[in-house]
Amino acid sequence: MKERNFQGRSYECMSDCSDMHSYLSRCHSCRVENGCFMVYDRPNYMGNQYFFRRGEYADYMSMMAWNDCIRSCRMIPMYRGSYRMRIYERENFGGQMYEMMDDCDSIMDRYHMSNCMSCHVMDGHWLMYEQPHYRGRMMYLRPGEYRNFMNMGMSGMRFMSMRRIMDSWY
Repeated sequence: MKERNFQGRSYECMSDCSDMHSYLSRCHSCRVENGCFMVYDRPNYMGNQYFFRRGEYADYMSMMAWNDCIRSCRMIPMYRGSYRMRIYERENFGGQMYEMMDDCDSIMDRYHMSNCMSCHVMDGHWLMYEQPHYRGRMMYLRPGEYRNFMNMGMSGMRFMSMRRIMDSWY
């Protein structure tokens, strides 16, 4: 929706949208009727990210302390299967490596790792958070290799916890 509290023009998005500006000059409220989405404050899936599941977000800007509105969104496909990800202490898969198959609320507590700079998602869809206990800014990861988080527009951000996006969230 263009305005807060579902006022103004609306646009229905049923898949990925790299630039909402072509449909709405701004988007300040959102209703997710089915599935899960990552929303971004810049076009082309860049900038701050936030995870939306089924529900209403009448004024998400104050909820997330965003200065801007939704500029792009990505639908997260439903996934039922095993989860597997390797996290690395340094970029380009360097340093200590740990394989994860479940949620981790603190890589420092579990692996004595002070930073995660790259990863390889083999199975499933994941959210990585900059603070322990699934707090702070986040990043959505689907299967693939992520060699350097800093080159992905995440400079200065350290990932300290990660969580699987489960089918029960839909």
